[in-house]
Amino acid sequence: MHSTTSMARTVNSSDLSRNATKVFAAAEDHPVDVTRRDGEDLVLMSKSESQARDQLLEIAAQLIAVATDDRGSLEHRMSQMFPWILALSPDGQRKCAHDLLDASRASFSTGQAHLAIAELTAWKETASALAAGLTPVQADWLEADITVERP
Repeated sequence: MHSTTSMARTVNSSDLSRNATKVFAAAEDHPVDVTRRDGEDLVLMSKSESQARDQLLEIAAQLIAVATDDRGSLEHRMSQMFPWILALSPDGQRKCAHDLLDASRASFSTGQAHLAIAELTAWKETASALAAGLTPVQADWLEADITVERP
């Protein structure tokens, strides 16, 4: 097996048989390619990684639908796909639409699904909070400089 201390990204099927525990541990951190002589290579990954990839593909399909529709502004088209955006202010809708596109582009180009998923979740939770009547509050104490003496 390629160095197990560096969490190998590729192993052959015989290494999987001999070192299953180490390969499974690596697959919990990142997808592992399993090469085989007598068949197509396989990819071993955690279920959460597989679900994140499925979710990213779903987001991609939704964004492609938004991008190919030429009716209305970007935020209007996004609100057709993600109706919760309507709970945001007009400026919030605009920022949300651009933030979702930027995070999705970063996810697609790096293969890191969590970037788009986290951005989508954060905006959706913000919209839900606003819809529930929660309002943003300026926390002045965050801006105050506090000097702390050394212990």
